[in-house]
Amino acid sequence: MPVELTPDPTPYDAVLLLSFGGPEKPADVLPFLQNVTRGRGIPDERLKEVGEHYYSFGGRSPINDQNRELLKALRTSFDEVGVDLPIYWGNRNWEPYLTDTLRQMTADGVRRAVVIVTSAYPSYSGCRQYRENLADATAAVEGAPVLDKLRHYANHPGFVGSFVESTAQALSKLPEGSAIAYVTHSIPNSMNETSGPDGNGYVDWHLDVAAEITAELERRTGVERRTDLVYCSRSGPPQVPWLEPDINDHLEAVSAAGVPGAAVVPLGFVSDHMEVIYDLDTEALATAEKLRLPMARAATPGTDSQFVTMLRDLVLERAAAERQEQPPRPCVGKLGPGWDSCRPDCCPAPRRPATAQSVATASAPTAVPASKESV
Repeated sequence: MPVELTPDPTPYDAVLLLSFGGPEKPADVLPFLQNVTRGRGIPDERLKEVGEHYYSFGGRSPINDQNRELLKALRTSFDEVGVDLPIYWGNRNWEPYLTDTLRQMTADGVRRAVVIVTSAYPSYSGCRQYRENLADATAAVEGAPVLDKLRHYANHPGFVGSFVESTAQALSKLPEGSAIAYVTHSIPNSMNETSGPDGNGYVDWHLDVAAEITAELERRTGVERRTDLVYCSRSGPPQVPWLEPDINDHLEAVSAAGVPGAAVVPLGFVSDHMEVIYDLDTEALATAEKLRLPMARAATPGTDSQFVTMLRDLVLERAAAERQEQPPRPCVGKLGPGWDSCRPDCCPAPRRPATAQSVATASAPTAVPASKESV
């Protein structure tokens, strides 16, 4: 029989928040983009063009500030139930860098930590690549702690519930009969085909989560409405197929179909980082205004209490599982809860063999573009 969660974090003596990172001033933009695209042969001239997205916001991405706020919210949530664990923060592509954080954890005597990744769906970019980063950092730091990554959480009631509320708020600002556009980061079709243990996991998880949000909204209101899964932030050569349709093309299509408005729901994103504030709040909004199509964008979970409580509970869930207990694993939809440890062949790297097999982790991602941050 499953047991109720208790505020016992054993065997963990720390929590690590792992995210993508982003520039914090104009001088950071080009070095940050060089970090993100290292090894891909993208010239600096192209990176400078992409950097204009950041410069239009003062050269500062919102992602690090959002992670600082999440750290505070997690600390408060842990304190509320008496979980006395230090919480560290490391990034893949900007300060504080993951390896530096792992060195500090090692110096502080941390032996085993549970890892929260700001990414919720299965794919190479959103799960396996983070696991590779964890494996590389562990190999680079002598005496580094054991790191266990949480299961992917997109279908957890805390994640879904946050989007239910924010989508309802967005719809309340729109004409009756408005549609919902669930938006996530586009990835290459080939990456989706190998995502998750059985393939197509990236799209399947998004569709399942979107269906749960839609069903709850229909249950509350009795109103059926058009819903679609669409994409943003495509990058890469045009001859490589990526998931479609793009949000801007979709807005043109629904406008032509006579839909009176669109609630844009950034379902693939944990917080309002660059893909949200530029691709949706800037580009997609401009498209909607050109079409004279009323549009309202739903909030991401960010530091919503449902989301923060979910992360705390997932830490306690994983701790209980490591103690050989049978904790409850809340989830909604048809796919079941995420897994604590990924198979070695899960979410392989595109065009090269995946290498991270040394970190026993869960799958929990979203795709990372060549040009921006993604969490």
